Amino acid sequence: MRAVVCRELTGLKGLSFENDWPEPSAGPGEILIDVKAAALNFPDLLMIKGLYQEQPKMPFIPGAEFAGVVEALGEGVSGFEPGDRVVSVSGSALAEKTAVKAELVMPAPPGLDFEAASGVCITYFTTMHAYKQRANLQPGETVLVLGAAGGVGTTAVELGKVMGARVIAAASNEEKLDLARSLGADETINYTTDDLRARVKEITAGKGVDVVYDPVGAQLAEPALRCLAWKGRYLVIGFAGGEIPRVPLNLTLLKGSSIVGVFWGDFTRREPKVQRANAMELWKLIGEGKLKPVVGDVHDLADYSQAFEALAGRSARGKVVIRI
Repeated sequence: MRAVVCRELTGLKGLSFENDWPEPSAGPGEILIDVKAAALNFPDLLMIKGLYQEQPKMPFIPGAEFAGVVEALGEGVSGFEPGDRVVSVSGSALAEKTAVKAELVMPAPPGLDFEAASGVCITYFTTMHAYKQRANLQPGETVLVLGAAGGVGTTAVELGKVMGARVIAAASNEEKLDLARSLGADETINYTTDDLRARVKEITAGKGVDVVYDPVGAQLAEPALRCLAWKGRYLVIGFAGGEIPRVPLNLTLLKGSSIVGVFWGDFTRREPKVQRANAMELWKLIGEGKLKPVVGDVHDLADYSQAFEALAGRSARGKVVIRI
């Protein structure tokens, strides 16, 4: 079968497109899925460089999340039938077929095509967990979303509005801010041309924001942390900016604020019942049309390098998807 394979942990140079990779089968407790589309995420970039906290054995097929159709069921699997539309976060996504543990498979959200469905899990699940379990976001509070046009950033704008927050979207250019406005952002900040802290102070009349949602890190972290209001919560989502920042901890003391880590992957393993409740709530919101996943770049499997480059260059709006 066709697949993208990582043979060396050297980034894109270590990947190859192969036509004769062995086709998997469904073992006990597994589901064989005909993959239709896969979505890339920032951890995929780290994984092919050997920089992610969890590394598969070499060689491996990259890509964490995907949408597809059930082809076959392994021994002991129930609740699914061949032909069911499903999504999963389980790895080995950049291939025509993949065998997945049944507990990692979910029915696809209603009303979405494969390309949109392929990218709903990691981004929406991360943001729902961040807002509900980590920040305890309340209606009427104000959220500052950094990287607001990216994969997780767009979901942070959408879910913030659905949960009744006032959303300030920050991004690096006006095209990206236009997207954030189309998703419901109340205010926008171009942090390439504007002083982030000064604009937040102006927008909030000096109060600051209750929650910062930060998937970027790097040089934006400290000014964003300084934007917090009293008892504000700073959500550490990731480091797409390329640098893990070091911040003065006295800033948390002065404002009674909190720096809160968000690691959805470990959360879902430790608290599966809470994660399932989050998923059901998200699927309901998608079915009602209150959430509409943003698909930006779409590439064919053979053009995988262009997809990774779009993700690495932070040029894409919404999810970067590979059509299988």
